[in-house]
Amino acid sequence: MDLVNHQFRLAARPVGLPKPSDWQYTEEPVPEPGEGEVLVKLLYISLDPAMRGWMNDGRSYIAPVGIGETMRALAAGEVLVSNHPGLAPGDHVTGLLGVQEYAVANGNAVMKVDPALAPLPVYLGTLGMPGMTAYFGLLEIGRPVAGETVVVSGAAGAVGGVVGQIAKLKGCRVVGIAGGAEKCRYLTEELGFDAAIDYKAEDVLAGLGEHCPKGIDVYFDNVGGEILDAALARLARNARVIICGAISQYNATGAVAGPSNYLSLLVNHASMTGFVVSDYGDRYVEGAREMAGWLADGKLKPREDIAEGLENFPDTLLRLFAGENTGKLVLKLAAD
Repeated sequence: MDLVNHQFRLAARPVGLPKPSDWQYTEEPVPEPGEGEVLVKLLYISLDPAMRGWMNDGRSYIAPVGIGETMRALAAGEVLVSNHPGLAPGDHVTGLLGVQEYAVANGNAVMKVDPALAPLPVYLGTLGMPGMTAYFGLLEIGRPVAGETVVVSGAAGAVGGVVGQIAKLKGCRVVGIAGGAEKCRYLTEELGFDAAIDYKAEDVLAGLGEHCPKGIDVYFDNVGGEILDAALARLARNARVIICGAISQYNATGAVAGPSNYLSLLVNHASMTGFVVSDYGDRYVEGAREMAGWLADGKLKPREDIAEGLENFPDTLLRLFAGENTGKLVLKLAAD
């Protein structure tokens, strides 16, 4: 096999937003897969806010990407060569395959998917890590009850949009916080949110007071910072706060800003819980089965924001931190 692989390797630890010098674009021959391994041609790469945290050399829920290593990323692709009994050439899989054109992976570390049931990008979004994050974070930690008010920040993103839709399926009133009039229109007119607050044009604290007159029962946080503080100030009694992410803080060059309204948790007998989706890894099949049923019934509306070209990875990644994507941001590498 005479294939050449192009890949992005981490060249330096970013300070603030990743810049071109933090990456090394390399070219090398594609290795043959060993026993139990598969060779995968990547078709789509998932771009997620968590990738910024993986670049930092600090204690976290997963080891950082090493300097000189291929950048870690979830991806979907086609098996070209298989030395694994459960996979065959032509099968489609997802997994942590990296920012590259080809990947050799342990066959047990990838998941076989069926592009006839859903397009491959959906397996990186609603039926992938973001969808499972929304499903388990909301239902297991938020425990929404019909009639309660659920507020979601980063609501037009890959996780937030699914959180809001699931909350509506559970009979809740849903308020989304997003940046820009078009994203807010998308939330209310396409996803069925009851209200949306444009943090770029409105006072978030005042908007929460208007749209959540009885307080917030469940707050699903993807952004941290000032918006988290505003939500804490509007909690209802026995509220549940889910800390999923803090994209507003990921590129901070100083200390991460913590919430100043944390005493609201005490006053309102509320709880605030952080989690990562891998906590529920042994239950992914359960979540994917129910989510797939909702998709098939038209109760969930997936949305992918698809850019093209591996060479555009650095610039496309930055779109996440500028709030330029709506739905799941995916990089398309080749025709599938």
